[in-house]
Order: sequence, then C-alpha cells, then structure tokens
Amino acid sequence: MLEHWRNPEEREHRRFFFCQLEAMETLIWLAEAPAAEKVGIEIPSDGGLFQCLCAKMATGSGKTVVMSQLIAWQILNKVTYPQDTRFSRYIFIVAPGLTVKSRLSVLVPGPGSYYEEFNIVPAGLLEKLRRGKVLIRNWHVLNWETEEKLAKKRSVDKRGAKSDEAYVREVLGEMAKGRKIVVINDEAHHAWRIPAESKVKGVKKEEIEEAAKWIGGLDRIHRARGILSCYDFSATPFAPSGKKSAPEALFAWIVSDFGLNDAIESGLVKTPRVVIRDDAVPDAKTYKSKLYHIYQWVKDDITGKAESHEPLPDLVINGYYLLGKDWLETKGQDTQQDRTKREFLDEWVKAVNNHGGFGAWKWVVSKNPGDVSGILASV
Repeated sequence: MLEHWRNPEEREHRRFFFCQLEAMETLIWLAEAPAAEKVGIEIPSDGGLFQCLCAKMATGSGKTVVMSQLIAWQILNKVTYPQDTRFSRYIFIVAPGLTVKSRLSVLVPGPGSYYEEFNIVPAGLLEKLRRGKVLIRNWHVLNWETEEKLAKKRSVDKRGAKSDEAYVREVLGEMAKGRKIVVINDEAHHAWRIPAESKVKGVKKEEIEEAAKWIGGLDRIHRARGILSCYDFSATPFAPSGKKSAPEALFAWIVSDFGLNDAIESGLVKTPRVVIRDDAVPDAKTYKSKLYHIYQWVKDDITGKAESHEPLPDLVINGYYLLGKDWLETKGQDTQQDRTKREFLDEWVKAVNNHGGFGAWKWVVSKNPGDVSGILASV
C-alpha cells in the first residue's frame, strides 16, 4: 500500500500531502513494527479498556483521505491474512453530526468513493476491499440510558435498560455479528472521558452529555463485540482535564501531530483573517469596520449640494445593502441555508420516530412568536 501511495507514476496528477502519508505511516508502524523496535514507546491510554490512537490534523489537510487509507489498509490485510489479529474487516465510523456523516459517505467502498477518486487502492484490489464492512453512524445513535434514569421516567413503559447485546444489535445493525471492530471517531474532540473524581467546569452540560454517551456507547460495543483499535481524528483534540491550573489538555494518545501552524507554513491552509462584514477598507488604527461610525467617513460627500443623478457614496450604499439583507432575513425570506436546515431537521425527526423509543415527533418552523400557541394546539 505504501509503495502504491508513493508511486510517482500512479500519482502523476494527484499526489498525497506529506502530512497524510506521515500520519498513515505512523499508524501502520505502530501496528506492524516488531516489538523490539518499539521498546520504550508507551502510548498513554484514554482511561478505557481498548487502545486509542489520535491523529491531529488541521482542517483542510485532508484527514478524510487518511481515513480512507486507514480503512483500505485494515480491510485488505484482514481479507488477505484472515488469521492476523492486528487487522479487522469491520470498520465503524462515528460522526459528530448529520452534515459530517453525509460527507463521510465517500468512505463506503463503491462508485464515487475516495478509494477510486484518489486511487487509494489498485484497481485489482477493489473487489477485495468490498469484502469488508464500513458502517457510518451519527453519534446520536449511540444514545443509551441507565437504570437510574429510566426509573425516573413517568411512562407506562417499564422496560429496564437494554443489555449490551441488544444495544449492539440496534446500533451496529448488519455489522452486529462482527467482532474485533475498528472504530474511527471523526471530530474526536467531541468524544472524551469525564475525568474521574473531578468536576468539569466551563463546559456546557450538552457537551458533557454528548461525550459521555459517545464514549459510553463505545464501551458497550467493546464489552459485547470487542474493539480492536479506536482511531481519533481531530484538528483540535482537547478535552477538559478537571484541573484548575490547566482546564483543557491535549489528548495524551496523539501519535501524529500536524496542527494549524504547520498547515499554514506548508501552504495547505490560508492564514486566518478577522472577518470584516463590509467591503470597505477598515480603519487603519482600530481595524474596525467603517460602518461603526459611518458619518465621519462620508460627511464630506453628503453634506454639500448634489445633483439628483449623483450616486451615494459606496460605503453608504453598502450599508443600505447590509441593512436590507438583515431586514429580509428577519422578515423571513426563505434562503438556501433555511431549506438545508429544514432538510436535516426532517431527517432527524424521521430517525427519532424510526427508533420508536422517544414517542412520536413532529416539526414545524415558525418565524412569528405569536403563532406558537396555535401550532402547539394543532399538534
């Protein structure tokens, strides 16, 4: 695989970034290198019972491509050497949201996948690759409830918490029979273990619950089926440390580090700029938009006499445009962003209703607070 990825004849028009190859080579070496070569190398655990390795990759450096390389390496080795316990043909990918989940569909072997688009796998091995199983789920699918939480519910449904076996069958679906699963966490900074015997401060309750459900769900899968390895990918792999001196800390299990500074220096990512909403040159002293105190910039152009055909200063026209745009959005003009939000909202509600464990859900978009009571009455 490494020879194929570095072959200049195969890469005539599209070569991999060096950071992608470096990350992948590191993960391969940690799995395949002889034990004698790894003496003294101890990768800290995240506190769980299965191995975690993290690749820190800046946004824009192509971590989805590295994921496809990782999947191909795992599946092709397992299919070729079925007895080799270092590999698996079962790949479970957890996404932090529906938008990311949709973007990751290119990791499922088939037409339009990255394996063909980026020539990840030689054409002669594509059939072998399809013998593996790649499942992509949104983290919400990992949701689970304890006996204590179920007991507090006021419901006629008095069933207890699901067993690990029932939970795994529901979450993994057609992959539920697989064992020794490889897990890939995308945007893994959402998935971290709450520090033992410490209070996490400065973190929203929703973020703590998300992390607990995400990691707790993987723990249940490990107990029932076994997780061979968990690969975390993130541009910002930080987690609350539970310490006052350093409230946030990098994942201790980072094995490949290509951060934002590296990406900028390498020319893979543009230098971040402070966003200025109008098109005018900002004040050289304060760097604030000239719309903050527009009069001082246009008073000479608007205080004198002018003919009816003379246009207003560009800064004033720009200000009117932005004000009108805000007004239209406030008044409820339907934008592409609004339509996209409704599509994902509809998908989310359908998923909840298909689950069947949270009652019947409906959704309605209201842009007038006065309509809410009528909408609730009709539902």
